[in-house]
Amino acid sequence: MSAAPVWSVDPRSGKPREQVAVEATAEEVDRAVRAAHSVRDALADRTARAAFLRAAAELLEESGPHIIEAADAETALGPARLTGELARTAAQLRAFAEVVDEGAYLDIHIDHEDGSRTPPWPDLRRYKIPLGVVAVYAASNFPLAFSVPGGDTASALAAGCPVVVKAHPGHPATSELCASVLRRAAARTGLPEDVVILVHGFDAGVELVRHPLVSAAGFTGSVRGGRALFDAAAARPAPIPFHGELGSLNPVVVTAAAAAERSEQIGAGLGASMTLGVGQFCTKPGFVLAPSGDAGDRLVKALTGTVSSAGSGVMLDHRMRDAFLAGVRERAALPDVEAPVTPGAGSEHTVSAGFLTVPAALLAAEGPHDALLEECFGPVTVIARYDAEDEVTAVLSRLPGNLTATLQTATEGDDPEAAALLTALTPLAGRILVNGWPTGVAVAPAQHHGGPYPATTSPSTSVGATAIERWLRPVTYQSTPDPLLPPELREANPLDLPRRVDGFRV
Repeated sequence: MSAAPVWSVDPRSGKPREQVAVEATAEEVDRAVRAAHSVRDALADRTARAAFLRAAAELLEESGPHIIEAADAETALGPARLTGELARTAAQLRAFAEVVDEGAYLDIHIDHEDGSRTPPWPDLRRYKIPLGVVAVYAASNFPLAFSVPGGDTASALAAGCPVVVKAHPGHPATSELCASVLRRAAARTGLPEDVVILVHGFDAGVELVRHPLVSAAGFTGSVRGGRALFDAAAARPAPIPFHGELGSLNPVVVTAAAAAERSEQIGAGLGASMTLGVGQFCTKPGFVLAPSGDAGDRLVKALTGTVSSAGSGVMLDHRMRDAFLAGVRERAALPDVEAPVTPGAGSEHTVSAGFLTVPAALLAAEGPHDALLEECFGPVTVIARYDAEDEVTAVLSRLPGNLTATLQTATEGDDPEAAALLTALTPLAGRILVNGWPTGVAVAPAQHHGGPYPATTSPSTSVGATAIERWLRPVTYQSTPDPLLPPELREANPLDLPRRVDGFRV
């Protein structure tokens, strides 16, 4: 039987554009992983790694017009959005080059021998080393920043780990272009091209996570797909870390004081955030607790105006469009659920944005409305109207883990609910916003893009400098003669790295 073809498809028409590749067989996955594993020592040189990441950013920008054209043809995200995403992706690569240069990610600790302690301390020296080959599963909604050249790949390479990327079927041509850029960047800086390898196909993704030479995996996608791979990673004879981003409702709580102060502004901001990118951001605010009464009504009216003017849009592919329409129908059919703006099909290939409303009291305990507490990928959000603060806390206690949680408070004067609600939101998410909107994730050292399950399968972040920590493990050398130590741990600090010695940072 011949290998299945991999087609690039135009989501604006549903028609195939071109055959890009063929799905990798189990034997081809094995060869890819072994090839990546064989070149892992080439990434040991930190200077070479940093140069590689900077070269990748430069070549990505040079190839920008071709990559953006291919990505727009496959995702319908538009040149403006993709231009910004490419800039973010290049900046992310350069940011990890700076992380490598600085060396603090090695987390070096040296405790000299101290016989006066009880019990006595031997000489102990600890730092972090790369895990090995990392499997990266590309995302659908960010064909650059969370795909082949994205944060998982950049952070793994920065850690010194070769990467085998499983391309997303929604943008295979873009994936091929980006993989070519990364491999050319490796060659330009004297590294083997096989530090990055691309494979296609569902079965290839399963084979990848099971391969004995794969040491960790990073995933961005659905709860169903991510959980299956997570379970496969855990079921291996030697389980491996699986850092998956699976799904997020991203709740928003609007206090009564905030609604009274600026309901129109909040409604308009919510509408802009939940329709951004046709509602296909992993940080889309998909569930909002807003007060009943006149102030809440004004918020809903403003939201109605913003969402009604959003127009229809093309989703990433027709499978996601079908899932969105089915999810909306299921939720809208529930008792006491209303649709001030009905989300649905715009045309044969598009969808229109909308939102649903429901009394918050119906969500305070398990029941038929529980589907409203699950993510629906696409341009829809749920507004739960509450009469009292205890309804808010009751609903929040039932929410799953999230990437973000947002609190809209009064900006002038006292807001008596704010402190308690912020405390209630904090356990639910990895990033807590006050008077902002969650769509938009800055690539910054203090960023955390992760959260309690099912938002992510680990407590780590996939965005920001500390994303590198996912692909490292600590090793301690005890009573080891200086000439035998790795250069990073030698007494004279020949590499001039930041370290903590006998409890003090030097």
